[in-house]
Parts: sequence; C-alpha cells; structure tokens
Amino acid sequence: MNGVLESKLGRRLTLVLLGVTAGLGQAPTDLWFVTILALAAILALFRTSSTTQAAFVTGWWSGLGYFAFSLRWIVEPFLVDAATYGWMAPFALILMAGGAALFWGAAGYVAYRFCRPLDVGFVATLSLVEIARSLILTGFPWALVGHIWIETPLALTAALWGPHGLTLIALLLALSILRLVSGAWLWAIAPAGAAVAFLVLSPPTLQTPADAPLIRIVQPNIPQQEKWDPRKKPENFARLLQLSSLSSGDPDLVVWPETALAEILERAGPSIDTISDLVGDVPLITGVQRRARDDIYHNSLIMIETGGEVTATYDKQHLVPFGEYFPGGELAARLGLRGFASSQGFGFTPGETDTKIDIPNIGLARPLICYEGIFSEELTTGERPDLLLLITNDAWFGKGAGPQQHLAQARLRSIEQGLTMVRAANTGISAMIDPYGRLISTLALDEQGVLDVQLPQPAPATLYARHGDILAMSAALMLLLTSILRMRRNPIDRTRTDL
Repeated sequence: MNGVLESKLGRRLTLVLLGVTAGLGQAPTDLWFVTILALAAILALFRTSSTTQAAFVTGWWSGLGYFAFSLRWIVEPFLVDAATYGWMAPFALILMAGGAALFWGAAGYVAYRFCRPLDVGFVATLSLVEIARSLILTGFPWALVGHIWIETPLALTAALWGPHGLTLIALLLALSILRLVSGAWLWAIAPAGAAVAFLVLSPPTLQTPADAPLIRIVQPNIPQQEKWDPRKKPENFARLLQLSSLSSGDPDLVVWPETALAEILERAGPSIDTISDLVGDVPLITGVQRRARDDIYHNSLIMIETGGEVTATYDKQHLVPFGEYFPGGELAARLGLRGFASSQGFGFTPGETDTKIDIPNIGLARPLICYEGIFSEELTTGERPDLLLLITNDAWFGKGAGPQQHLAQARLRSIEQGLTMVRAANTGISAMIDPYGRLISTLALDEQGVLDVQLPQPAPATLYARHGDILAMSAALMLLLTSILRMRRNPIDRTRTDL
C-alpha cells in the first residue's frame, strides 16, 4: 500500500512540476520552448493513464501547477492592504488555480473516455477546453497556452486564427516532439513547419505619415495605496496636469489611465474645468467613476473637449467578477441578503453605452477598460474602428508577471485586429502598439512620464477580425472527431500512438 501511495504522490508531484515548467512560456519569462517540452512530457504521462479517473487527475494536477505559476500575480491585490486582506492571498491563488485546472482535468476525462490515440485526443480536448475557459462564467482567457508565442514571429498568425489557433499550434508541436521521440518521423512535419515560420514570418515595415496624429500618453505612476487617499488627491491631480502640459509639444489627443480622475464624475466639474483650461482645444480622454442614477455606478471612460464639455462616455461592459461586482449579487438582494448587489451601490454595473467613440481628427476608437483587453472575441463585432484605446490601472497587480502578461495580451489584440492600440496604464506599462503587435514606444513599470507618439495607420482587416474563432475551433473539432472515430474503430487499444 505504501508503494502505491508513494507512486501516486510522485506522479502528482511530477505533474505539478511539469505544469509549473509549462508556465515559463508566459510573460515575463517567455521561454516558449520550455513550455513545449513540458507539454510533451505531460502528454507522455497522460498516455499511461489506465482509467478515466487517472486521466482526469493527470489533467488536473498538471493544470494546477501551470495556473498556480502563471497566475501567481493574483495575490498582489490582497497585499495592497496586507494587514487586512493579506491572509486571503494564498486561498485566492489556490482557488483560482484549482478552478482553472478543472478544465484541464475535464479535457483528460473526455479524451480518455471518447478518444484514441490518447495523446491526440488530449490535444484536441485541451484546445477546446481552453476555448471554453475563455467563455464560461463570463470567461477568463488569461494564460492561454497560445500566449507563449506572443514574443515570437508565430504570433503574427493570430491574424488568421486568433489566440486559440496559437494554442492548437503549441499543443500539436508538443505532440510532434513526443511522437518523434517515439520514432514516428512523419510527425517531423509540424516542427519543420514551425521552424520555417520562425525564419520567414516578419511584419511589414510601417511608414507613418509625417502628418499622423500625435498622441500623448500619460503615466502618472501613482501607487495604489495613495490613489484614493483624500490627502494625496491634490498632489496626484497636479501630477497629471503637469505631465499633460502642452508647453512641451502640441499633441492631437491626451490620454490618461483608468480612474485617473479620482472622483465621481458628477462631482468633478471643477477638475474638468481645470483640465479644459490646460489642454484648450485638444481632446483629453480619462478614466473616471460615474454615477448614473440612484446607486448605479459605472467604471467609465470620458472624452473632454473645448470648454470642459464631456462629449463621449463609455461605461465598462465586461466587469471583473468579485473585483468590480459580486456574481449573483442581484439574486442575493432579492432573497434579502444585502451587501452584494451592484444596484444597491455595492460594486459597478455593466455599461450599455456604444462601444465606439469618435475622436476629432483621429477617427473611430474602440475603448477598452483594463480587464476588457483580454477578450479577443469581443472585438470582432460591429463596425471596424480605426484604433484600439485601452486605459488601465495595473497598480493592483504589483511589478511582476501581472502587468507584463496584461501588456502581452494587448499586443495580441492588435495583431488579431490589425489595429494600433494606444495603452495608458497608471503605473505601467503604457505603450503605443502597432497593428503587428510591435511596441513602438513604452514607459516601463513604476516609471512616471509621458509618451508623445505618432499614431500608426491600421493594417487591412484580418481574417480573424472578420470571422473570429471559427477557424481555430473548426480545426480543434476536426481533430477531436478524428480521434473519436478512431476510438469507434478500435475501442480496446488505448495506448497506440499511430494516427
């Protein structure tokens, strides 16, 4: 019995360590090749599963290691006020990693139950559950396997099939390496194709016209502990004004980060007048909290023009569960449990405003507030804008992996849509990102300053912008169907690796 327990413990520890190793492909380490090798090892262990329970366990334990490492930044918000909330940090990480790992466990269960060969089935089901993880319960497409390619030329293929196509490429490459080790030389096609892509894929050179709009991106670098401190409010506002001063240039647009205006919009008249006096005829975009009616509050973006007039408003539509609202809070209120419903002033309410704003002399912008920048599928609807405009406050997430991963996903959104992104972040990383995901100019984490950058022109509309995840989902479903049909033809042989 002890030998069995030790064997189970050893296998699970190995899977956790392999999952952690697979997480090294995510920003800021970006060791994509380490992820591929770790995934190949996980696939090899999965092939040895002898029951559906063992298959589920293999997926779950490897997922636990992967998400615990990749989402380690999740503890940072609890450490802003560590004396009060610090004790929650490890529980938040364990619950988040364990919950996300359920998707990997489910992939293992389905692959063992319905697919052959096991490794091919696991690649297909894991690709599909990563799509499901991006959608279910409002979705959480953070640390997708495909994100390992963002720093490589292969990221450019996201213009065809988006982030889930990149995930399928990563998993197929890991499968190919495993098959090569097993002597199946036909599978060398996939690594060879990836190698060619690394050699030949490169974004075109962009020629920004001399008269292209000049954008001023302001990064005030206000620590989260000080952002809402009434004693610091005048100093913080003065810092924003100083950085935005037109004495050092003549921008066509000034952009402040999320909730840079640290007061309720309905009470911010004097501050808005001061802003208008400073920038004159130049539009200024800032984040602010807005009270719509009664106890309905929105996390908003506004555009201020001549005379202090607020000419455009966008209310954040995809809110952070448990961060900006409590899921099920409205139902709880109807059942008599007050303190959770956003309609009673506890958290924000999703916006219903238009998802585009027209910026004078610049064009149609798709505004995004923080968390909204991670959802690729939500940018493929409606009229195509001229640029993406993301404001965020990543001060909540410290100075490590969180802000780096958030920036990486912003770069991917630009590639997918073929659009430039203007990104203003309170404590960094602010950036101008061109339509091919290149960082034209950046301000580092924990740095105060401004970026004055001309706006690159958009690229032609991409296949992904027109059709979304159809291509990636179809490819994964075809692979799944192939493995299911193989199972029906040969239901007994669970270990064969030839396809």
